[in-house]
Amino acid sequence: MDWSTGLAGFAAGLVVSVVTTPAGVSGAVFLLPVQLGVLGVPSPAVTPTNLLYNVVAGPGALLRHRAGLLHDPLTRRLVRGTLPGVVAGAALRVFAVPGATVFRLLIAVLLVPLGLWLVRRPLRPARPVRDDAEPSPRAVTGLALAVGVVGGVYGIGGGSLLGPLLVGRGMSVARVAPAALASTFVTSVAGAGVFALLSLAGTGDVAPDWYLGLACGLGGLTGGYLGARLRPRLPENGLRLLLGLLATGVGALHAVQALD
Repeated sequence: MDWSTGLAGFAAGLVVSVVTTPAGVSGAVFLLPVQLGVLGVPSPAVTPTNLLYNVVAGPGALLRHRAGLLHDPLTRRLVRGTLPGVVAGAALRVFAVPGATVFRLLIAVLLVPLGLWLVRRPLRPARPVRDDAEPSPRAVTGLALAVGVVGGVYGIGGGSLLGPLLVGRGMSVARVAPAALASTFVTSVAGAGVFALLSLAGTGDVAPDWYLGLACGLGGLTGGYLGARLRPRLPENGLRLLLGLLATGVGALHAVQALD
């Protein structure tokens, strides 16, 4: 991996994070197609490489929510579910979905619904927050487990899915965001480690591309800071519509490429 590829990874992480942070969307969701289609990261190594992005870029956002984060029962329930989920997802990615063709279909299955949700949200009134909106502890842990599996296969940590799902149940963004960020960081660290261990026992491109993952993460860390500073000056609904259309288009493109 030469310095120009590392610079391209840093730039990709920077641009993606600057655009997604003001809209409250995980940059990892949009960065993975860039790593796969533009930066040429092989499959399945692209998944742990994307998890490395979360490991490096995530702490900047976590620092804003550090007060009381570990004492929140919602955080503990999400981590309790996503940790075993990401281990199972990593194993599925290596042994059941190693090729790029099926993985492109999985990208489409994730990105197209996410894009439609992003487009729809600015066009509908916000759902009122209810005091009794939090699902049962067992339901939260079960949901986190399922999302952890998806995050382990795709390489996104899971917070970008948990956030919309829990907010959609009527929970407040202020309550959900820090817990989802914490679970994303913990599962990304664990997921990258699991892929590194699986690479010792298997063959092929399983281990993360450490150099590129760290470069993308540093770009994401910088972009997240800039995006947070720019947020008051940018139209959130406009950004959500743009990202929604982009996610839908990229997902559809991957579906066509997989079926071609």
